[in-house]
Amino acid sequence: MMSGFDRRRNVADEIFADEVGIEYGIYGEFRLRSVYQPIFAPRGAALTAVAVEALVEPHLAGRPSSAQAFFDQIPAEDRLFVEAMCRALHLRNYSNIGVEGLDLFFNFNPLVNDHPGRALAEIRLMGRHLADFGLHAGMLVCEVTEQAADDALLLLLVREMRRDGMRIAIDDFGAGHSTEERVSLLSPDIIKIDGAWFSELCRHAAAEKFFRPLVSTLHERGAKVLVEGIEQAVHLRVALEGGVDLLQGFLLARPKLAGTIFNENPLAIDALLEPESKVVQLHQRR
Repeated sequence: MMSGFDRRRNVADEIFADEVGIEYGIYGEFRLRSVYQPIFAPRGAALTAVAVEALVEPHLAGRPSSAQAFFDQIPAEDRLFVEAMCRALHLRNYSNIGVEGLDLFFNFNPLVNDHPGRALAEIRLMGRHLADFGLHAGMLVCEVTEQAADDALLLLLVREMRRDGMRIAIDDFGAGHSTEERVSLLSPDIIKIDGAWFSELCRHAAAEKFFRPLVSTLHERGAKVLVEGIEQAVHLRVALEGGVDLLQGFLLARPKLAGTIFNENPLAIDALLEPESKVVQLHQRR
């Protein structure tokens, strides 16, 4: 276990800028960098980037390392500070994406933000500084991980975000944590279908038959549906035929470091689906 800083310091004290103006955070021996993965919406025959999800990429000795492994070794007493620093980094680096008008998805773990006073203070501080980074609250989507957490606290935090105009997304839907009660409690604006669960669903021949009613039910609840983990043509086909609103995954675009040139060109759906049609033709020949 490591402890990376004097906790009496402010988040801003741990954030610096490199030679080209990209901001990064310092925690112990790690340099924390913002990466952004595009999120796409179907628009006719193409997919258009409408948002990005902000993620952190820890670097150790100049090389990227696993984000999960990094967070797993952070002492519990440091987690709130480190997550706050990561969110601050993502906001500050938003202008370095190079494309205006994209919504920004960011993660919020209710198990870490378990102190109401500190968590509410961070939300309010974040809201006051959005304009400094070319953002407004309506562009922000807070992804709440669907894990066990105190419902009263979670509802308090969600209400505070919504008061400022932020939207709420439930993450990892289908992964085993999601409950009808949690969806009813939060009335999320967006529900993110877990990529691993969706990939397993796509292994079944009748995937569309089972997936389409689920999407319809979530739409009836007033939520948009985002499928993450789109890595194969079959994933894209099942998602599109299911009527989803948003898509994210390596087949479409990988996460890129802040400052990387962003490809604004729409993606042709037919070209993305072509690998699947070739597989079907191969099986037919056999």
